[in-house]
Amino acid sequence: MPRKQVLIAGATGLVGYAAMRHFGAASDCEVIAVSRRAPDDTHGARFLPLDLNDATACEQLAASLLGVTHLVYAALYERPGLIAGWREREQIETNDRMLRNLLDPLERHAKNLCHVTLLQGTKAYGVHVRPLSVPARENRSEMHEQPNFYWKQENHLRALQQGKDWFWSILRPVLIVGYSTGSAMNVIPALGVYAALRREAGLDLSFPGGAPRVAQAIDADLLARVIAWAGEAASARNEIFNVTNGDVFVWENVWPAIAASLGMRSGGHVPLSLDRDIRPRETEWDAIRAKYGLRSGNLRDFVGLSFEYADYTMGYGRTESGPPAIVSTIKLMQAGFTEVIDTELMFAKYFAEFQANGLLPPA
Repeated sequence: MPRKQVLIAGATGLVGYAAMRHFGAASDCEVIAVSRRAPDDTHGARFLPLDLNDATACEQLAASLLGVTHLVYAALYERPGLIAGWREREQIETNDRMLRNLLDPLERHAKNLCHVTLLQGTKAYGVHVRPLSVPARENRSEMHEQPNFYWKQENHLRALQQGKDWFWSILRPVLIVGYSTGSAMNVIPALGVYAALRREAGLDLSFPGGAPRVAQAIDADLLARVIAWAGEAASARNEIFNVTNGDVFVWENVWPAIAASLGMRSGGHVPLSLDRDIRPRETEWDAIRAKYGLRSGNLRDFVGLSFEYADYTMGYGRTESGPPAIVSTIKLMQAGFTEVIDTELMFAKYFAEFQANGLLPPA
């Protein structure tokens, strides 16, 4: 008999998919996954289609999920024109409404609810509008004056939990890298397509971003293990944690390892907008898919908005070295989670997984 019933919202996204396959492998869990579209593989989870903007559908679903003990809320609405949308009221209000539509009825119906995990990120510190204080720390470095759906969601979660027997944890991952397709913010398919086009043209893998900046990343599988830990650890109750791989990186410095993972030689620095120059090359991508028998679909379905996100995170257009974007994970380690992974190995791991599953050409 499963000890936990875990509900994962946003099952096709980077975090939700990683959480689904982590909890799906646990013998003590029954996993229920919800999202608008079905994931490629449910990893043993019971999938239920759900539009979180539909309050009636959320109420009906919650009334049938009386045994849920843990909610992993990894759902996210992003507007087309990804970066600009981060400051728009519609994006803020939609994400706030989606959380309320699911959490409020679930909290009423699921009498054994123990824990809710909510995802934020470094936009809590204003990374998209200002240099970070280094290192950015929880409950010290936040930019509450910048409009952000994080604050609406967090305020609602705190208020709803007051006087209740369940707890919450808020996680703030940095750049997330993992296994998902059609996501708004996954650099693996975006870089994989860019590399495939260059390799077919007989070119080295040149670095398309901007001037260097020290940054951090998080393996989505490692983040899933943080989520599982937070759902059980007393030290994580009603706490906020930054989450990283444990190291730092500069894109140009990991670029040779990325090229090797894709079976290519690393080239020089040749700035290029993937969103402007690679996204329109659908016909060439179709030819590559046909040549290698790939099952990755068209660029919209495979890459989503991630060409634009890759431009952003690699600093396309940045002509001078930017300030480092570094967060502290001391709080997380002191609370008891100490697992780490080398960022170069993380990139290699996911390119290999995409290749093994027929989503990218073999190395």
